[in-house]
Amino acid sequence: MSDGVNADPASAEATAANGDSETPPGFVALALGSVGVVYGDIGTSPLYAFREAAIAASEAHPVTRDTVLGVLSLILWALIIVVTAKYVLVLLRADNNGEGGTLSLTALASRALGRRTFYVFVIGIIGASMFLGDSVITPAISVLSAVEGLKLASPAFSEFVAPLAVVILIALFAAQSRGTAKVAAMFGPVMVVWFVSIAIAGLLHIRDDPHVLIAINPLYGVEFLFNHGAIGLVTLGAVFLVVTGGEALYADLGHFGRKPIQTAWLCLVLPSLLINYFGQGAKVLADPSAIENPFYRLVPDTFLLPMIVLATAATVIASQAVITGAYSLVQQAIQLGMLPRLNILHTSASHVGQIYIPRVTISLLLGVLLLVGLFRTSSALASAYGIAVATTMVVDGLLAFVVIWRLWQWPLWKALLLIMPFVVVDVTFFSANLIKLFEGAWAPLLFGATLVIVILTWRRGSVLLINKTRRTEVPLDTLFRSLEKKPPHIVPGTAVFLTSDPEFSPTALLHNLKHNKVLHENNVILTVVTADMPRVPEEDRVKMTSLSPHFSRITLKFGYMEQPNVPKALAIARKLGWQFDIMSTSFFLSRRALKPSPQSGMPSWQDHLFISLARSANDASDFFQIPTGRVVEVGTQVAV
Repeated sequence: MSDGVNADPASAEATAANGDSETPPGFVALALGSVGVVYGDIGTSPLYAFREAAIAASEAHPVTRDTVLGVLSLILWALIIVVTAKYVLVLLRADNNGEGGTLSLTALASRALGRRTFYVFVIGIIGASMFLGDSVITPAISVLSAVEGLKLASPAFSEFVAPLAVVILIALFAAQSRGTAKVAAMFGPVMVVWFVSIAIAGLLHIRDDPHVLIAINPLYGVEFLFNHGAIGLVTLGAVFLVVTGGEALYADLGHFGRKPIQTAWLCLVLPSLLINYFGQGAKVLADPSAIENPFYRLVPDTFLLPMIVLATAATVIASQAVITGAYSLVQQAIQLGMLPRLNILHTSASHVGQIYIPRVTISLLLGVLLLVGLFRTSSALASAYGIAVATTMVVDGLLAFVVIWRLWQWPLWKALLLIMPFVVVDVTFFSANLIKLFEGAWAPLLFGATLVIVILTWRRGSVLLINKTRRTEVPLDTLFRSLEKKPPHIVPGTAVFLTSDPEFSPTALLHNLKHNKVLHENNVILTVVTADMPRVPEEDRVKMTSLSPHFSRITLKFGYMEQPNVPKALAIARKLGWQFDIMSTSFFLSRRALKPSPQSGMPSWQDHLFISLARSANDASDFFQIPTGRVVEVGTQVAV
């Protein structure tokens, strides 16, 4: 339970401001940056996606022309419908004051309904949890698929693929604490080289069988699904690999903006992907043995090793992008009260978004290494990949419907007409991936289900803890009347008491009066509120109310993308007439020692999980960036 934090759904009308005085980067720079960060995941799908789809479609028999044309048609239209139409043209417009992603969409849906409903909340955390599941799988499958190119260079390298992938992944995660600001500048140019290279490789081989281009006709894909029954559904699950990473377009909206992301996709990324996929198809038709690794078979032997190096760099960039996305998502979840406070370190003095969360890093690394150890190859891991992304996409579609219908105020039939086809396609892909439950899809589902349980436990336990402590708390009005009857000794200085409920006396205040028998000259009841918007303008940051000659109430409002800085925010209160001096101010925090109670309202296992999560929470003084020398902590014991 975090002192002084609650969520505020009533800030819908505020306008976001990032407070950044630096000159914003130009359009070209933003588009280039989006190529490096947004499209790393989907951009490395050609390494394995066509191969897995074609193998699934051929039923272990030689690949036929109808199979290749059907798979290519499905790939083309999956990229157009799921990524281009749904995300690039529709969802990028559903921004929460410039920010995107599942949690932003959840906040928008809650705003559209006028309240925070349980169903919207649960749908949102399922999508967010599966996004984090994708953050575990992407580094594993991407790096494995890139390094597997060494098998073509020499079969002797086969036994070294998994160990080399492990070394690369450990180095990647070890570098997180150093920040990514310096190397991130190279992400865009490297990925541009990657997309140009795969486009050239594909273009050179389309001439092997130019008739492959007739797969543009969607009837080839429809006919394939119609004629192949269950195999068609299995193939559809493999085809979905081409759109994994598509959700990153929306998640990274706040970093680059809608137009740069759209431009990069339509002008570079989509054409390069399609040319490469069609080149792989033509190569397999001309040489069926190329199905073993059609991506690297596009590359002449002279350029094989350079392409392996480039592919490895691209997959590392893709992995870095999802790791950074995981950091941002966890930070948002903490701000929204979905997770306990975790230690968040800033790795850049000029870029507030450059953060490092040690516990998240360790968890992701252990998950990634476990997947590499269990599956060993990208083909085996492909069975586990799609289900996480498919779940997130279904969630995004359902939440988008609520936003378009209620927030954009479209007629119900128009909202259904726009979104339901996307939801049907997403559900179909989800079902196709669910078939692979026992082949590997269980891994992300287990990971996501665990996160959902953790979040629901934290939220439920927090509510129970608030209700239980409220029974013993004293309303402020009652305390004021008591102080008037029996005034305590007044000492100079200012005392700030953090609380999540400003209507009741903070526990630290009551203990200070009970044990020290003193009251400071100025006392502030401070509440930190998390708005359902990414950032809060400075003019809306502070709200101050005088309660009595010795007491005032201050509410500090932060967006869920912001790191709360209490001293800096309190300095703004000077404009409201409060003479704030950090050196004459003491911050009183309550530290609760929790123990299980038979009447907690939760099962025993959930009780212990909540207590464990609470104990793992970072200190409030660190989270709110309060100087430790100005903090006084008061301990209490609470049974939950």
